[in-house]
Amino acid sequence: MSDTFSLWGIVSAIGILTGLGVGFGALLGAVSERFKGDEHPLVDQIDALLPQTQCGQCGYPGCRPYAEAVNEGDALNKCPPGGEATIHALADLLGREPEPLDGEAPSEANVAYIREAECIGCTKCIQACPVDAIIGAAKQMHTVIEDECTGCDLCVDPCPVDCIDMLPRSTPLGQWQPVVLPTGVIASDRTPATRGPDVTPI
Repeated sequence: MSDTFSLWGIVSAIGILTGLGVGFGALLGAVSERFKGDEHPLVDQIDALLPQTQCGQCGYPGCRPYAEAVNEGDALNKCPPGGEATIHALADLLGREPEPLDGEAPSEANVAYIREAECIGCTKCIQACPVDAIIGAAKQMHTVIEDECTGCDLCVDPCPVDCIDMLPRSTPLGQWQPVVLPTGVIASDRTPATRGPDVTPI
């Protein structure tokens, strides 16, 4: 009798352990499915080629959703901020034919500027900015972090007092190019080609 009970106990233990194993396996499978990484590394490559303005001009709520759509076969030419360069980069990556830009590319790299003296602190531009490039608080002056602004201009229309302008991005100091005269040139040797139009020769 005791041998029978011992055998039954072993069988029961095996059954319980098997059930626990199956249960934990299913749980781990569900967790891994929920938190698994991106199965489409190509989407990452497409997203990396987009300008990350998050402007929505492509018809999607951001660059990542557009990258996913392109991966599924959507057109390559829906990103005006990226322009022709982005279209050709995407075409090269995906082995597809480039298409003419659907829309008008920005003529220059603009950035938003808030005329702070006119700002009423309504925070509507802060809410509209897709990249959190505007700082401020309710009823306090707002300002734009130029290095973070993508120039999408989504903050312009919501402003109730029209105090936001899109202006050319300032040139970083490191990109300024000084005028360099040829070696050996002295003041009396300068010609109109090497001096400003209003400079009188010495």
